Amino acid sequence: MESKIDSTFAALSDPSRRAVIELLRQTPLRASEIAERLSLSRPAMSRHLRVLRQSGLVEENEDERDARVRLYRLRRERFSELGAWIEAVEALWVDQLSGLKAAPPARPRPEREMARGQRRRFRQNGPA
Repeated sequence: MESKIDSTFAALSDPSRRAVIELLRQTPLRASEIAERLSLSRPAMSRHLRVLRQSGLVEENEDERDARVRLYRLRRERFSELGAWIEAVEALWVDQLSGLKAAPPARPRPEREMARGQRRRFRQNGPA
């Protein structure tokens, strides 16, 4: 079973669908308006909108003025879920990087800094 985050990333993996998201960030639009602005055919736009609807990123609503007109708009919930997931992953990295910064610096081992012949003598005789 595909998770919500998987379907979200799959939907956002296509540049045309990301362009649709960018347009819908400004205002709800009809499919024909989106297709025209992105220079896509209506069948292609229909496929992209179907993927975006199925992933939960976009919803289709009737226009209050004309029930025959369908407007597409973004669904805030799915973007909020995506943002929360990204923040959780980012927090993991921040914690790990903070741990690295807090660790004492590694001391170089003397024998690694020496040439091969010097290492052999160091192991046999110890530090000079």
